[in-house]
Amino acid sequence: MPQHLARHRSADLFLDSLPYNAHTTASDALWAGLPVLTSPGEGFASRVAASLLRANDLAELVASDLDDYREIAVALAGDPPRLASLKERLLRAHRGAPLFDMRKLTTDLENAYQTIQARHQVGLATAHIDIS
Repeated sequence: MPQHLARHRSADLFLDSLPYNAHTTASDALWAGLPVLTSPGEGFASRVAASLLRANDLAELVASDLDDYREIAVALAGDPPRLASLKERLLRAHRGAPLFDMRKLTTDLENAYQTIQARHQVGLATAHIDIS
């Protein structure tokens, strides 16, 4: 895993490709500080990178279609300062974005499980549990 993440750190931009898209590999790239450019597809796995980017305030890296994807990729390739800025924003996100806050995620998930169990014990029907 350390070598895998180190490879991500040596790149400038991760090009997430259709139709399947990257899913866990996109998450690894973001964890390593590598911006990901994606265009979400129809299936669950092909939309994961877009969700991760939006959760980290990087929605400008979610292309609306393949033409938009191509335009963004070419623009970024010709703009090293913008790429550097995206990397810096991503690294700053490590200090506060939900994707990178494992302690909060663990606590929120444990609280959700406790809420579900408490509801079940008193005979309440299943319901949406908000963990945010």
